[in-house]
Amino acid sequence: MSDKGQGGASPLEARKPLKKLMAGHFRELDEAARTKSRPVAWISSVGPAELLLAMGFLVYYPENHGAMLGASRMATEVIPRANAMGYSPDICSYLTADVGAYLSGRSPLQNAYGLEGPPRPDVLVFNTNQCRDVQDWFNYYGREWSVPVLGVHTHRDVGPVKNHHIEDIATQLRELVPPLEEISGRGFDFDQLKRRVRLSRECTDLWKSCLEESARLPSPWTFFDHTIYMAPAVVMRGRDAAVEFYRDLLAELKTRIGEKFAAVPGERHRLYWDGMPVWGKLRSLADLFRTQGAAIVASTYCNSWIYEAFDPEAPFRSMARAYTELFIVRDEGYKEEYIREHVERFKVDGIIFHDAKTCPNNSNNRYGMPERLREELGIPVLTINGDLNDLRCFSEEQTKTNVEAFIEQLDE
Repeated sequence: MSDKGQGGASPLEARKPLKKLMAGHFRELDEAARTKSRPVAWISSVGPAELLLAMGFLVYYPENHGAMLGASRMATEVIPRANAMGYSPDICSYLTADVGAYLSGRSPLQNAYGLEGPPRPDVLVFNTNQCRDVQDWFNYYGREWSVPVLGVHTHRDVGPVKNHHIEDIATQLRELVPPLEEISGRGFDFDQLKRRVRLSRECTDLWKSCLEESARLPSPWTFFDHTIYMAPAVVMRGRDAAVEFYRDLLAELKTRIGEKFAAVPGERHRLYWDGMPVWGKLRSLADLFRTQGAAIVASTYCNSWIYEAFDPEAPFRSMARAYTELFIVRDEGYKEEYIREHVERFKVDGIIFHDAKTCPNNSNNRYGMPERLREELGIPVLTINGDLNDLRCFSEEQTKTNVEAFIEQLDE
């Protein structure tokens, strides 16, 4: 962000430490990979980061790189390289953008931080709680670089989380320890794991508190800000720096609230966003909703890094519960109730569903949910067609027309 925040209003002061924090994160990984001073693990975004950190690994998140490819609009340029080698244009565009960038020798890390690209890993660790694509994605690099790939296979379409779910995932997490000890050359330290889980819990509590400040009238920040400031919760949970960052961010948000600062001046409508961001169109979408007097105050996506189950006194079981309680793995009934609760808590008067072409697991509009919620809640619902990374799937003109008509409906 430069002189404006994603919402078009005055930017948060936290943008400066955020930039410094992220630069340090990527440069630390780069140095470790080049000098072999510490082992590097690639991990899916809701994988067992706490366990890896406890065992001495630095962790890198290729999904974060995928989002950077989308936000820089490099993704649309490099995706065809992955398609040409057999990866379908219908699968995750994080995957195809990342593989395409690797094949093209390109990365947003080059311009942003002067790095050649992502760090080479010593191990790749996935969790299928998001989708099967992370497994195929990590296995591609495992074959390419002859690097071990380890995985946790999570239950899908879960209603109430039951003991057998927890026991299964906790067992899989414990079974990661021996191969990780061999790869890292470091023994497992249970106290270190407890410390990392404690830090992740502190991070998640602070991140939740920051997001819940959007329940204020007017909202001091919006979804488009959330997608930027969530970065430490995604890539640095389990570390002191993330906790410190969110303490400062929360204090700044409370100052905004005391000053009655409005992220959307003249806020008239409060919306909920379900689904992935359109990374390459954050600024234009933020401007569109701001000019309509509409603040997107809550989302499914940014809440995905709230893990209230973390308990340092029961690290394996609480990690298993946290990763299984995740919204994306739950059944339709749970998801609808979750959205209903947030609509009420954040005083929402309209819902936006993003149907992301290459991300069916994060597109919750395909089995009648918008219609059911419209009827149950008595509020308007709009579906936007697009994608997280592939802008060939997104029509800015059509989206603008649909959003303007939607706001007119809310006005009436």
